[in-house]
Amino acid sequence: MIEVQFTNDLLAWYDASRRELPWRQNPEPYSVWVSEIMAQQTQIDRVVRYYERWMEQYPDVGSLARAHEEDVLKLWEGLGYYSRARNMLKAANVIVQGHGGEFPTDYADIRGLPGVGEYTAGAICSIAFGQSEPAVDANVLRVFARLLDLEGPVREAKGRSRVEKQVRALIPNDRAGDFNQAVMELGALVCTKSPNCEDCAVQQYCRARDAGTVSQRPVLPASKKTVRITMATGVLVHEGRFLIQKRQPDDVWPGLWEFPGGGIEEGETPEQAVVREYMEEVELAVEPIQTITTLVYTYTRYRVTMHCLLCRFAEEPREPVFNEAVEGGFMLPAELDSYAFPSGHRRLVEFMKNDKTFDALFSDI
Repeated sequence: MIEVQFTNDLLAWYDASRRELPWRQNPEPYSVWVSEIMAQQTQIDRVVRYYERWMEQYPDVGSLARAHEEDVLKLWEGLGYYSRARNMLKAANVIVQGHGGEFPTDYADIRGLPGVGEYTAGAICSIAFGQSEPAVDANVLRVFARLLDLEGPVREAKGRSRVEKQVRALIPNDRAGDFNQAVMELGALVCTKSPNCEDCAVQQYCRARDAGTVSQRPVLPASKKTVRITMATGVLVHEGRFLIQKRQPDDVWPGLWEFPGGGIEEGETPEQAVVREYMEEVELAVEPIQTITTLVYTYTRYRVTMHCLLCRFAEEPREPVFNEAVEGGFMLPAELDSYAFPSGHRRLVEFMKNDKTFDALFSDI
């Protein structure tokens, strides 16, 4: 076990070095919750911008509970992992309907909110309510894997349990939230994947540094193999409008909008794939007339190559039939910014805005 003086040294460093972040100015439960959910899988610099916009639009649980999912997803656009935003909307309604609009204070009640895991519940309990609950995220696991020189995979049950036990033993009753944030801050600023050990205020407690194993800690599970996906998307323009559709609730990126398209099957060209997908998805015969761009992007362990093609009707224009979407329609270019798109399709919209081919369409935006 690490000696208690570690806590005093860590908190002294935190008091002198912590970043000034907007949610730290008034750490009430709603603001802590919003910031912690946003910070999952996202760099803090980006979180600050989204957090400030979010708090302007939804300053409390009640205003969020009254929001429409479409508006919440649009505000979230660009943060990715959209299930986080949907769960926040669900959780806000649970708080309003089940807790009288007051954020619960009990760990079990907080943990029971949609989208709230052990880490987030611990962060809210400690930062907002001063409860001595551990908040163990990837930064904390990395820090303590080095402090304890853990030889096993730190993200597996045994390693995580040992870290949580150590954190719980070190949390001071009077500064529980500061302690959890201090460890996270140390992992974010100093004890990073490529650590700066010489600037670490608690280096004297680090067993991995003494053993010369810092570069080998934490031990991580084998990374999952990257899955490569090649797809084609068709941008159908008719009378100055773009056809878009809203994905189904049980689909990938549920509730987001997109241009029709899908995976390229074996032996198909991107053009053939778009023609087939349009007939299957919206029962429209289209003709690709040129390539707009080819975008490459990643999400989780998927690497996507998306061929984007400009299309026109191949026969007499008619209304689409949305077989694989909730709804859709032909939208003016200026209206596209009102809809939440997955990152690849949003990049496609931004590309068209800056492409001379579409100058006439986007000139009024």
